Amino acid sequence: MELMQQTNVQQRNNVKVFGKGEKALIFAHGFGCDQNMWRYVVSSFQQNFKIVLYDHVGAGQSDTSAYDFSKYATLQGYADDLIEICEYLALEQPIFVGHSVGAIIGVLSAKRKPDLFEKLVLVGPSPSYVNEDEYYGGFDLPDLNAMLGQMEDDFTGWAGNFGPFIMGNPDRPSLGEELTYSFCSTDSEIAQHFARVVFLSDNRMDLPLVKTKTLIIQCSQDMIAPTEVGAYMHQHLTNSTLVTLKADGHCPHLSAPLETIAAMEPFLLN
Repeated sequence: MELMQQTNVQQRNNVKVFGKGEKALIFAHGFGCDQNMWRYVVSSFQQNFKIVLYDHVGAGQSDTSAYDFSKYATLQGYADDLIEICEYLALEQPIFVGHSVGAIIGVLSAKRKPDLFEKLVLVGPSPSYVNEDEYYGGFDLPDLNAMLGQMEDDFTGWAGNFGPFIMGNPDRPSLGEELTYSFCSTDSEIAQHFARVVFLSDNRMDLPLVKTKTLIIQCSQDMIAPTEVGAYMHQHLTNSTLVTLKADGHCPHLSAPLETIAAMEPFLLN
């Protein structure tokens, strides 16, 4: 029965394990992406670390038949999956690396299991995208609702507009095209459901409850997670360090992998 469960977890999340090190780095991707988005980063660490990649259910090569709209109505459903992956691989305090909503999924996992991770690396995280009182998340609620409505009305058109918007770097259109293609490769019903969960979640109250040593990597210009959000994360994660890259856009692991790696290396080795 246990072997069957492990096999199901591995297939469910398309878990891949490789690399030569003892210590594991487990990578979680963001909305509309998959594990392949980490390809430029993991190549620099696989000689010294065990690399664990996976896809959130509904993304990449995961088992979409395992997508439960009730379970994944909150980000905790994805956090529970991450905990299960760590447990079935018997990872001993791996270092977690998450991008965007994947970063918040890691935060929620560390909150539920405080000893699960040795360290957290959060790339472009945001605990809430909605502007509220003195908190600046980057979006007014009516604008977010309009964006989500566009997804439902014309998913392909939305992907063509939103991919380049998220990626930034308009002088390198191939980056935005890759993200657009990734969006369009996802089941549109699942993507719309996940988008509502992602963009309407508010995890600000969870941050002070996480004591794991954390590195926050923020881009200098990011339309999805502006610098105010990075500063907020740093202020409310009590054991955190904030590094602001020169890179712009929301996906520096794709657009500026060398700068991202350089920000990670001292934190991973100390």
